[in-house]
Amino acid sequence: MTNQKSHHRKGSLAYSPRKRAKSETARISTWPEISEGPKIQDFAGYKAGMTHALMVDYRKHSTTHGMEVQAPVTVIEVPPMRVAGIRFYENSAYGLRTLTEVWAKKQDRHLSRRLPVPRNPDLSRLDKIDPAEVDDVRLIVYTQPSRLTGVPKKVPDVMETRIGGGSIAERIEFAKQRLGKELKIEDFVSVGQMVDVISVTTGKGYTGHRKRWGVKLLSHKNSKHRRMIGTIGPKSPGYVRPTVPQAGQKGYHQRTEFNKRVLRVGDAPHKDSDDINPQGGFVGYGLVREQYVLLHGSVPGPSKRLVRLRDPIRFHGKPIDTVDIPYLSRESQQGD
Repeated sequence: MTNQKSHHRKGSLAYSPRKRAKSETARISTWPEISEGPKIQDFAGYKAGMTHALMVDYRKHSTTHGMEVQAPVTVIEVPPMRVAGIRFYENSAYGLRTLTEVWAKKQDRHLSRRLPVPRNPDLSRLDKIDPAEVDDVRLIVYTQPSRLTGVPKKVPDVMETRIGGGSIAERIEFAKQRLGKELKIEDFVSVGQMVDVISVTTGKGYTGHRKRWGVKLLSHKNSKHRRMIGTIGPKSPGYVRPTVPQAGQKGYHQRTEFNKRVLRVGDAPHKDSDDINPQGGFVGYGLVREQYVLLHGSVPGPSKRLVRLRDPIRFHGKPIDTVDIPYLSRESQQGD
């Protein structure tokens, strides 16, 4: 009996079911524990686009370590975020349960278009919080897209960010001091650190078996079709199993990319000191006018997509002090 050749299945089932994301605002369900702090553990911005840079390779085990290499980089515009409220959690048999929450008195006028905003919040509840009853502290924050020209909307994106590091009492005091105030990217990350990038990928709509799962192209002698699967399964059981590759939604899925190096945290460009915008602006976005973050590599999603940066959950190395970038391309992306 001869051994039949076998191959791995086409398309990973790790991301099944492949359906559209519930929300364009990415949700974070897992947070790493950090030693320094207290500090916020994520920040949000909007993807402007990509370019390339010449930089000195900082990776110690790379064959080009210390040499000048060309690398793809992504620009994310990160205007300040505002703290709308504080939410306190306690542990229960079913996980974290909301203990109470306190909202700031002054909110952005566009926030009420996203959700109902309490009119007369009771700030006295902050003085009644017992740190012994609190197990986790998080801030309710929202972006300010009205400050941008590349994102065609004014309604903020609302999300929760965890306060990590320090004791519970220190986290509560940290949250009290920042209620109703702005948070900047420097409060979260600095140059040389690693971050995890979480966002919703580019949607491609309804696609067929081959494009969605990468299955084999059938023989040209096959009846009627070539870009289909050879079988949807055996006669028994009498249903189509979910492991069978079929046509359906491709893209617009929430994905997490781990360990992206922060190459630069830049200030808002000015007329005389614009070191980030290409000639004519980024395609599909325009000009970066607020603070920005330069990441090594690519980021899920198209331009204008909301991107969340989180403390790395799988990184065990050490941050580097500086990244030497002799050249950052600002050539026009519009073509000739």
